[in-house]
Amino acid sequence: MGAPNELSRVAAAGGHLHAAQETMSRDELAAVQLQRLRATLANAHAHVPWQRARLDAAGLEPQALRSLDDIRALPFTTKADLRDQYPFGLFARPVQGLARIHASSGTTGKPTVVGYTAGDLERWAELMARSLYCAGARPGDIVHNAYGYGLFTGGLGAHDGATRLGCAVVPASGGGSERQVALIMDFHPRVLCATPSYALALAEVADSQGIDLRRSGLAIGLFGGEPWSAAMRAEIDARLGLHATDVYGLSEIMGPGVACECEQRDGLHGWEDHFLFEVIDPETGEPAAEGAAGELVITTLTKEALPMLRYRTRDITRVARERCACGRSHLRILRVAGRSDDMMIIRGVNVYPSQVEAVLVGRPGIAPHYQLVLTRHGHLDRLRIEVEAEPGVPEGRFGELAADVIHHIKSLIGVTAEVAVLAPGAVPRSQGKAVRVRDLRPKGA
Repeated sequence: MGAPNELSRVAAAGGHLHAAQETMSRDELAAVQLQRLRATLANAHAHVPWQRARLDAAGLEPQALRSLDDIRALPFTTKADLRDQYPFGLFARPVQGLARIHASSGTTGKPTVVGYTAGDLERWAELMARSLYCAGARPGDIVHNAYGYGLFTGGLGAHDGATRLGCAVVPASGGGSERQVALIMDFHPRVLCATPSYALALAEVADSQGIDLRRSGLAIGLFGGEPWSAAMRAEIDARLGLHATDVYGLSEIMGPGVACECEQRDGLHGWEDHFLFEVIDPETGEPAAEGAAGELVITTLTKEALPMLRYRTRDITRVARERCACGRSHLRILRVAGRSDDMMIIRGVNVYPSQVEAVLVGRPGIAPHYQLVLTRHGHLDRLRIEVEAEPGVPEGRFGELAADVIHHIKSLIGVTAEVAVLAPGAVPRSQGKAVRVRDLRPKGA
């Protein structure tokens, strides 16, 4: 299955783009996964010396693998491993034979570099098409793609998937928000792809121009690239007049399209015919209890250029394995609470930015734009929440709003925070992933 017109015929036939793959039984899925896991381990063993040494040390013979649980004998792979093998040390194909290379921004050190064969790009486009259809997009839709193009995987990943589905893509990328609002109102796209924070930024720009995006024709939003709360989803639904759905992915594994919500919005379907998912205790590395929260670990099953084995995503979530009401059998990744390395410990209480967001978004007089500032006083970390007032709120009410936020942060999360309510526009806007935390603590402390 490859040509857009062929996908259009499949899509018209039922509620799933890849019906046979999306609705197979759990036993059928496990059989597909085991077969593909053996092939992935064989690929890594044959072509990646670093992985070969780890597989040999763990006593894992790819073709002798008896069950999916056998993979637990292998140590985890982390982002640090990709940086240590920078740039191409984990590639299973010569760079000269690759079709594309992406990389992270490298803001915390060397970037992580990922590569794709032509076959990898085909499978990625198929999975993004599946994800878009799962969220409610259909062949013939206009898709306004405001994910950043370039080394970031979001823009090209969404673009290729929408093209594969048979949609017309407006490659807006990030930035130029006023022009993007004009294009949305003029072109009447049915689907918007963006980070959730940028979707709200577009709504804000539209409001400032007296434009109501709810009249644009937008019906489906495919939002990812950063954790976001149910409160922010409700805000986006209301302000843009669409059905906001969550899409998940990371460059090290593929890019967007690793998992996506269906129209039920009851967890993201992780595409198990291409990925093996585990949930572990982030402290011990042992499997988390069934249904319990833990860190998501992913093994790729069909990647050629960069087979990733037991990659620690640092994303904290839970999974549900019962069949969804939509008919899909693939497990559901419940809303990502945050990243384990984003967790803040404030006076002994574990706090994720998404928890703070859930308190802030929707509060009367408070706009959905905020930053969390971490400082250290003596041996204790302190949290300062900088949040904007809604336009039109008089400055004389800022103190009252701050007191209200302080009270609800304390009662709902259990921490005492300093809160500064700022004038509209004071919190920096992002054209891509929002910067939610500014860590001003002494380095190495």
